[in-house]
Amino acid sequence: MASENDSKKPPVDAAKEAKKAAGKAKAAAKGPKGGAIQLDDGAAAGPRVEPRLQSRVKTHVAKALGEKFGVANPMQQPRLSKIVVNVNMGRHLEGNKLPAHVKATVLDTIQRVTGQKPVVVIARKSVSNFKLREGAESSAIVTLRRDRMWHFLDRVINLACPRIKDFRGLKATGFDKQGNYSFGLTEQGVFPEINMAEATFTHGMNINLCFDRSTPELSKFVLAELGMPFVKPEDKKK
Repeated sequence: MASENDSKKPPVDAAKEAKKAAGKAKAAAKGPKGGAIQLDDGAAAGPRVEPRLQSRVKTHVAKALGEKFGVANPMQQPRLSKIVVNVNMGRHLEGNKLPAHVKATVLDTIQRVTGQKPVVVIARKSVSNFKLREGAESSAIVTLRRDRMWHFLDRVINLACPRIKDFRGLKATGFDKQGNYSFGLTEQGVFPEINMAEATFTHGMNINLCFDRSTPELSKFVLAELGMPFVKPEDKKK
C-alpha cells in the first residue's frame, strides 16, 4: 500500500533523465581536461606530442634568429602559418569533363600524403589558350595548418627530397617579397606512402610554404635551420 508521502512526489520526466545520463556518458568518454586522448575504440592514445620541427623552432631557430638578425622578440620573428599543396588536373580534361581515374588518383595521392581531404577547384572563367572552360574541374588543393603542417614538412625534408632522382638541392629562387617559398615535385612516388605500382599515371604537385612577418632572407634562414636541402653555392674555380 502506497504511503501518503509517495503520492505527493512529482512524476519523474523520463526524457530529462535520459538526457542527463547521455551527458554524463559523453563527459566520461572525453576524460579529464589535459589528459590522454580517447580513441573511438576506447583505448587511450596518450598526451599530445609536439612535432619535432616545431620544437626545433622554439629551442634553436628562435635563438639563432636573435643572434644573426637581431630579432629577439618572438612576436617579431617569422612564423610558418600554413602549407598549401596544389595539383593541376587541367591537362587531363577531355572537353569539359575530367576522367574519373585521373580525379580518383589525384585525390587519393593528396589525402595519403597530407592526411587531409583535398578540395576540387572549379574554373571560374574560360581560357582558350589553355583549353579550359568555365565550370571544369581544374585542380585539387589542400591547406595544412598546425600539427599536420609540421609533420608534412618533416616528411618532405627527410623522406621525399632524398628520394628524388639525381637530387642536387632545391633552388633558392622560389621566394617572394613576403618571404613565402614555393617549389614543385615532378613525381608523387617520392613519398613513401605512394605505391607507384597502383598508380595509373604520374603527376607532380606544387608546395607553397606561407610565412607571416617575414622576408626572403629570414624565411630562407629558418628553412635552412630546419634542414631544407637548398642548392649549395659552388666555389668559383680560380
